Amino acid sequence: MNISKMMEAIKQHPDFDKVGMVLCHNGVVRGTSRAGRGVNGLSVSVDHRILDQIVSEQKKRPGIVDIRVEIAEDRDLEIGDDVMLLLVAGDIRENVIAVLTDTLNQIKTSVTKKTEYFSD
Repeated sequence: MNISKMMEAIKQHPDFDKVGMVLCHNGVVRGTSRAGRGVNGLSVSVDHRILDQIVSEQKKRPGIVDIRVEIAEDRDLEIGDDVMLLLVAGDIRENVIAVLTDTLNQIKTSVTKKTEYFSD
């Protein structure tokens, strides 16, 4: 995963002159689960069909120029490893923030399944 390469790809978009903001989510493996249990790492699986549908729909929203997503899948990740990069480019912050939030929430609920490896 390389955020710089993703950003360069966005800058090559033919409508990049309409972009006033690029917002990034960089999810990383943390050392505890949401419930507070110790975690050694995790793995993630991705439903690419649903991911493509979500990104396609979100790109149609007002002011959005491009969306890029990369998810580390089908391998064991350790604490501190990048899990997901999500970049949303658009005209104004209200549009970009809303689309990043909605896209991230849809990916987390409908696209990815994670398996945590607990330390206890």
